[in-house]
Amino acid sequence: MNLALWIAAGLLAAVSLTGGITKTLVPKEKLAALKGGEWTGHASAGFVRSIGILELLAAAGLVLPAVLHVAPFLVPVTAVCWVLLMLGAAVIHYRLGQFTLIAVNMCYVALAVFIAWGRFVVEPFAA
Repeated sequence: MNLALWIAAGLLAAVSLTGGITKTLVPKEKLAALKGGEWTGHASAGFVRSIGILELLAAAGLVLPAVLHVAPFLVPVTAVCWVLLMLGAAVIHYRLGQFTLIAVNMCYVALAVFIAWGRFVVEPFAA
C-alpha cells in the first residue's frame, strides 16, 4: 500500500507541477486559446497565476514533506486541498460545458482522496 500511495502522490504531483508551471509562466491570452484553457479568458491574469502558484505548492506538498521527513502530515492535508481545488475546477468546466474535463478533474479527485485516506488512515507516516 505504501508503494501505491507514493506512486499516486508522484503522479498527482507531476500533474500539479505541469499545470502550475503552465498557469504561472504562460500568458493568459495563450492559455485562453488552448483547448481546455478557455476558462482563463473569463478570469483575471492574477487569478490564473494564483491558481498556478497553488498548483506548484500542491506539487511540493504532495511529496517534499515525506521525502524530507519534515511535517509529513502535510501530504494528506495537501491531498485534501487538491480535492477542493479540483472540485472548483469541475464547477468552472461545468459552467463552460466542458464535460470531458470534468471527468479528468474527477479522476484527480479520486487520486487525491486515495492519498488522503491512505496517509490519514491506512498507512500514515511515522511521527
